[in-house]
Amino acid sequence: MTKQDLETERQKRLRAAQRVVIKLGTSLVTSAGGDVCSEHIESLVRSIAALKSASRQVVLVSSGAVGLGAARLGLHQSRLKDVVVRQACAAVGQSLLMHAYEQLFSVHGLKIAQVLLTEDDFTNFKRYTSLRCTIEKLLKLRVLPIINENDTVSTAELEYDRRLGSSGKERVFGDNDRLAALVMSKLEADALVLLTNVDGLLLHKPKARNIGIGNGDADAEAVTIPLVEEIRDELKAIAEGPSAGGRGGMLTKLEAAQIAMQAGGVCVIANGKTPQILDRIFAGEQIGTTFMSTSRMAGKRRWLTFAAGVRGRVIVNEGARAAIVGGKASLLSSGVVRVEHPFASQDVVSIADCEGREFARGVINCASEETARLIKGTTPQQMGERGRVLVTRDNMILSEQR
Repeated sequence: MTKQDLETERQKRLRAAQRVVIKLGTSLVTSAGGDVCSEHIESLVRSIAALKSASRQVVLVSSGAVGLGAARLGLHQSRLKDVVVRQACAAVGQSLLMHAYEQLFSVHGLKIAQVLLTEDDFTNFKRYTSLRCTIEKLLKLRVLPIINENDTVSTAELEYDRRLGSSGKERVFGDNDRLAALVMSKLEADALVLLTNVDGLLLHKPKARNIGIGNGDADAEAVTIPLVEEIRDELKAIAEGPSAGGRGGMLTKLEAAQIAMQAGGVCVIANGKTPQILDRIFAGEQIGTTFMSTSRMAGKRRWLTFAAGVRGRVIVNEGARAAIVGGKASLLSSGVVRVEHPFASQDVVSIADCEGREFARGVINCASEETARLIKGTTPQQMGERGRVLVTRDNMILSEQR
């Protein structure tokens, strides 16, 4: 596509988007004093009401509960480093947040519903599917779902590390950016809008030198990247770390945008403090950074890639690796060298070579104990085919496809 074709497509998709997920960052929801920032929220609420009046379906993902709770409890920011303290703040803040939204949206005659999610709602495929049914029903009832992670009982969002740890369990989301993208993916929404306190993905360029003025040195100027078709490593290098008030930074927003693109949708990162920002985005105006892809990953593959939490790992020999990567083979017990970390039947596991490099992941048919017995050849013969085929091909995705 030419630049003009891409711009036309961008405008078309945003103007026509019927189902949208909007995420509001902490910096927009809370004020410096720790209260709900009415100055920003009221304007955004009006725009969301206008979108619904235009027969668009809207799902809202909102941060801010921990900050509101901390302010109500009179706790200093330094206390929030403790996960249990953050959980307590979330318990207090959630009711404050929903009360504020109830008051703001009722002015426009809109009904709201609170949806609190945990990692298990994504890692378990049945619960992942059930989630869509619940939100679909709320949308049909013309209710605005307001989603957040259930911080009071879950630590996934309150902790920062999503890597595979000693327990063998991989974190699925650690911030509301990724949570919003996973919701968008499951609902197969047309657009994801991440509103924050910056104008989009910024590229810092040195200003042109002015010869004869001072020593010629100049500060770098930030230029918003208007459109991204593919998220590469050099683009991730531009992203900054976590934001001051929330947990997500620009890197987590890029990860969220990647999920949205793989789902076949459009993602926009923009400054929520910009006047009429939502109206302008869905009018097709070029504002913020738009992420748009012409390709789409199938739903089960998206779940395996982004939503399914990896619970353990199986190490396979070179023959099994070659059969899986080079052909369309399933993973058989005869190709497994060893099992690492406990997992249950139907959990998602990492499939790695003898050097420990993951090259695939998939849904395994046996628990770790049974898999270990299969490898040793001591399992009862009654297990039959189910015991021999550990991961079927249709329940597997290669790393190169992610």
